[in-house]
Amino acid sequence: MAKLRIATYVKESYDELLHKVSWPTWSELQSSAIVVSIASLIIAIVVYLMDKSFQLILEGFYGLF
Repeated sequence: MAKLRIATYVKESYDELLHKVSWPTWSELQSSAIVVSIASLIIAIVVYLMDKSFQLILEGFYGLF
C-alpha cells in the first residue's frame, strides 16, 4: 500500500513539473540573476560600511580608557 502511494506521488509530481509549472525563459533567468547579484553587492557594501563604522566608534570609545 505504501509503495502505491509513493509511486502515485512520484508520478503526479513529475506530471506537475512538466505540465503545470511555468519555467522562466533563459533571458528572464539571466535578468533575475543580474538583479540578485546587484542586490547582493549592495547589501554586502552596506554591511561592510556598518562594520567599519562600528569599528571606528568602538575604537574611539575604548581609546578613552
